[in-house]
Amino acid sequence: MKKFLLVLFIVSSSVLSAQQDAQYTQYMYNTVSVNPAYTGSRGMLSVAGLYRAQWIGLEGAPTTQTINIHSPVTERVGLGLSIVNDEIGNGTNQETYFDALFSYTIPLENTAKLSFGLKAGGHLLNIDFNKLERFNPSSGVPQESNVDNRFSPNFGAGIYYHSDAFYVGLSVPNFLETEHFDNAGGNTFLAQERMNWYAIAGTVTELSYNWKFKPAVLFKAVNGAPLQVDLSANFLYNEKFTFGGAYRWSAAWSALFGFQLSDQLMLGLAYDKETTALGSQSFNNGSFEVLLRYEFLTKYKKVVTPRFF
Repeated sequence: MKKFLLVLFIVSSSVLSAQQDAQYTQYMYNTVSVNPAYTGSRGMLSVAGLYRAQWIGLEGAPTTQTINIHSPVTERVGLGLSIVNDEIGNGTNQETYFDALFSYTIPLENTAKLSFGLKAGGHLLNIDFNKLERFNPSSGVPQESNVDNRFSPNFGAGIYYHSDAFYVGLSVPNFLETEHFDNAGGNTFLAQERMNWYAIAGTVTELSYNWKFKPAVLFKAVNGAPLQVDLSANFLYNEKFTFGGAYRWSAAWSALFGFQLSDQLMLGLAYDKETTALGSQSFNNGSFEVLLRYEFLTKYKKVVTPRFF
């Protein structure tokens, strides 16, 4: 039961109508995955990769891998690429998103900027019920119910206001609500993409010469699922070391750590402990994230100016 609890719950449901995008505890460092308007806002070529293992100890639990590459190409235009792979059940259900990113930025008063972003790409869905440990082909799920890398196009948009000390953004990464199954031929399964709405905000406050305070919040809403609210509070010491905590409303507490290993390379770590009934189970050792971000210097920009988000 504990090995495939989550997968068996999903495939035994007759309707899967409120599918959510992958979640991240380190959303403040992975903003371009949820808002294309962030593209190029770091002022140089930036490459970031994130790995998330959810509910460690529960075999077949979700894992997520992302890689983002984005850069300004002019003073106002940014371009990028985002790849997200989400897997559950040791390959039973695998989803991969490929998106091209575009942003256009308008300078405002002082250091403030307003960016508009678009993304366009596709979604690959692969479902193989035969990878379930105790799957019985005679259980009523026909072999043809499997999905072999089915491609669905999609597009999204976002808006992002940012200055040296504050940012706020609103986005919908995927507008098209694709249905991957229908009820034709007696098939009782329905998997449908839903629009996920994201609102993100954060600020940085100087406490002393060496200390800065960085609170942030993320709201995520999708029809058919509870509103998700992530609150975080990080402290930055000497622009090198970050530590703090986060709370996902009615879901989990988190610890966050960040290390600026060099002017160009940053390492981020996060650990979640669920507050739900699942979190109290002995086979669930929480969720873990690791993030690496590398900034490429150019002949025009020899030093990385400290960026706090």
